[in-house]
Amino acid sequence: MITLKNIYKSYNGKVVLDDINVTIRKGSCFGLVGPNGAGKSTLVKIITSIIRSDKGFLYINGAEKGKKDLYNIGYVPQHICLEEKLTAIQNLRYFGKLYGLHGKELHAQVEKVLEQIGLTVYGKEKVNTFSGGMKRRLNIGCAFMHKPTIIIMDEPTVGIDAQSRNYIFEMIERLKQQGTTIIYVSHYMEEVEQLCDEVALMDHGKVIETGTISMFLNKYSQPSVFVKRKPNHVIDLPTVTNVHLKKDGYVYKTASPLQVMQEIIEDSMKNECKVEQLEIMRPKLEDVFFHLTGSQLRE
Repeated sequence: MITLKNIYKSYNGKVVLDDINVTIRKGSCFGLVGPNGAGKSTLVKIITSIIRSDKGFLYINGAEKGKKDLYNIGYVPQHICLEEKLTAIQNLRYFGKLYGLHGKELHAQVEKVLEQIGLTVYGKEKVNTFSGGMKRRLNIGCAFMHKPTIIIMDEPTVGIDAQSRNYIFEMIERLKQQGTTIIYVSHYMEEVEQLCDEVALMDHGKVIETGTISMFLNKYSQPSVFVKRKPNHVIDLPTVTNVHLKKDGYVYKTASPLQVMQEIIEDSMKNECKVEQLEIMRPKLEDVFFHLTGSQLRE
């Protein structure tokens, strides 16, 4: 549905996006993942025409993006864009009118969106009385008002409570079921693993690699075994490729986790060590990012 081809952007001689090539399938949830400063927000601003690329092309449904495509895009910016002195209903009406809604259609859509974001009973309350999570949900609701087929969410869960985060996740799942194409921008890897079908890993203005979550995990990550015991010391095992300390235990990366667990048990019995915790750790997308870039995610 969306194709970015050779996108390049610089500011004052500093390259922000360098030859970006990405394809996003219709009806998928596509994650743009990377640390702050990777170029994620700049890229989505180019998709929404807030800024222009210096070079490259953007295609939607096989054709170069035009003005009519802007009405098919809903954008949830990283920073909350609401009028604090107005009510939730007034904010939604404002954004609906920007996209040409009026009369009964506008009223019905306001009621529908309030229900979608779980704020029906707070519709007549002023935004300056809302919690951070409620503001985030209303911010998302404003992007729904014109019934777009593409939704772009730029760090939608920053600084909110767990309840609002779960509500946003549920909204995204409903949108996916309705066939909406979602671009989800985040540096929270666990959110991306839960929500996204495909991912582009970004760092320093480049797309390092794209693919499905399972592809990344199968290709780049190794299973690990975590052990916490007393006394706690590193066990020298031939099938282990890497050992590192994690909190009060050790993580052993290995292609043979069951064998390593058996060897840990045998060593613990031999040396009379009390095993307090022993488990296989599931590979994570953050481990893949570390493998590809050699650094942890920066916030």
